Amino acid sequence: MSQPHPRGPQLARLASLLADETRASFCLALLDGRAWTAGELARLAGVAASTASEHLSRLVEGGLLAEERQGRHRYVRLAGPQVAQLIEDLSGHAAPPPAPRTLRAASAGEAMARARTCYDHLAGRLGTAITDAMVEHGLLRGAEGFALTDVGLAWFRRLGVDLSAASRGRRPMARSCLDWTERRPHLAGVAGAALCRHALDAGWCARIGSQRALRVSEEGRRALRDLLGVRLPE
Repeated sequence: MSQPHPRGPQLARLASLLADETRASFCLALLDGRAWTAGELARLAGVAASTASEHLSRLVEGGLLAEERQGRHRYVRLAGPQVAQLIEDLSGHAAPPPAPRTLRAASAGEAMARARTCYDHLAGRLGTAITDAMVEHGLLRGAEGFALTDVGLAWFRRLGVDLSAASRGRRPMARSCLDWTERRPHLAGVAGAALCRHALDAGWCARIGSQRALRVSEEGRRALRDLLGVRLPE
């Protein structure tokens, strides 16, 4: 008689953590890369604070979230880039969300599709346009996954971005991440995070309120056009 796979129970427990709509909503919100309080997440999901606390405890115990406490406040964030990759990949394979019912929801959805952060890298049409341009200019090799070329490393150095220190960890230098709105890959990994950080620090992009959506500045449009030939619609 065949035996069940020894990792079957662990995979089932992991899947059960995301099988609840409230917990899934928490993880998706935390893809903005920042720490949220339990109260903020409770208001986002429309649940009681006690309910949110119970769900967050399960996510922390399951290793998907990390928490820290400051006084009376409990902050949580995704446990790391590997968890962010898991959440985003699953979102990319999920069915598209239903059409928005209000103008406000439609505007918010369009802003997210246009330009947003995916944990700590750029996504949406902005992210895929930059990634396509990097491949076209030979900065990124994308035949089987993504790999930064020597030309790409030199391009980052000219940009004033040092990838050497960040590349000493276990995180890959470049990684393909399936974009859930574009259904195509965008750049993640050390290089993707560094480019996103530079875009925000240089004022190329700015966050829209507290959302993951980004607004590209005129300076950012010029920089992307001059550096990569990326021409974004107005």
